Amino acid sequence: MSEDDNNSEEYPTEIHDYLTAFEKSLGSVDEMLKTMMTVSRSELLQKLDPLEQAKLDLVSVYTLNSMFWGEYVVGGKVYLATQGINPKEHPVKQELERIRTYMNKVKEITDKKKASRLDKGAASRFVKNALWEPNAENEHTSKTPAKGKKRQKD
Repeated sequence: MSEDDNNSEEYPTEIHDYLTAFEKSLGSVDEMLKTMMTVSRSELLQKLDPLEQAKLDLVSVYTLNSMFWGEYVVGGKVYLATQGINPKEHPVKQELERIRTYMNKVKEITDKKKASRLDKGAASRFVKNALWEPNAENEHTSKTPAKGKKRQKD
């Protein structure tokens, strides 16, 4: 009997793909955490500007809370319900909403930084150069009648 046959007896076959995907996701998270743990937090923060530091902190706390909530979503909802707790009203869900609010604020700040700023000097030069101004050469040609037209007498 192979290992797959043994595993299929332990849980319903319908959830095998979900469990496989979950296992791959856990492996990805594990690798990412190992990579992040190779550099100390203080070293990492020194390399980032304050906005990037805020993003890192928000993503970190959101991830940890999501993983905690994920446990409740996967199997904990039943446990919470047996304890008389509504999973939708659990404090972790409220914390995730609070963190999302701050993430949106940081996104707004980032978007404002990316937005183009008006260079008043350049805009003024652009408008000035785009407008036609008569000069001596233009005045001379405007006084000369066009060919085929008679000049009116004053």
